[in-house]
Amino acid sequence: MADTRGRLDTDIFSNQMTSTTELAAIKARVHELEKEAEKLREVHSFGERQLMHNPLVALFYQMSHEERVDADNRSVYVGNVDYGATALELKVHFSGCGSVNRVTILCDRITGHPKGFAYIEFSERESVGTAMALDNTLFRGRIIKVLPKRTNIPGITNRGGNRGRPWTRGGRFSNEFQGRSRGDGRIQPWSDHY
Repeated sequence: MADTRGRLDTDIFSNQMTSTTELAAIKARVHELEKEAEKLREVHSFGERQLMHNPLVALFYQMSHEERVDADNRSVYVGNVDYGATALELKVHFSGCGSVNRVTILCDRITGHPKGFAYIEFSERESVGTAMALDNTLFRGRIIKVLPKRTNIPGITNRGGNRGRPWTRGGRFSNEFQGRSRGDGRIQPWSDHY
């Protein structure tokens, strides 16, 4: 009996040691993760401070709504831009359309990598029409898409939902009755099972 009790105490002690070492490893990992999270917060706040100290961003926030709309009316959206393109290259490409005030290449806030599109602001509104002629032209080996820049209306977003896809429930082509075709021309109501 004493031998069995001694073995039982040894097993309990070894299990406690294993639990203690596992607990110490978990605590160390949590500490490492907290350090990484703090570094990410510092990088993020540094990026936001840099963004707010950028003179172009400060100028944008000092503009009235009417001035922003006017700037948007003199701007074009350029899509499918090569990720290695520079603002100077885009300025040269669009310089034949008119005097270019500003070239903005959008980048991801966290990684800093370009998103693949840009905005070109011209001095004159007529330049937008001229720039539209560069739609579907080749720039750095890619066919670019050029459209007039739209003005965002504060408080109105187009996020979420089905984004107007007609083949989903509630799409822009939906009506009160939605059904599924059987293949013989008849429509049956939506159901999850047949």
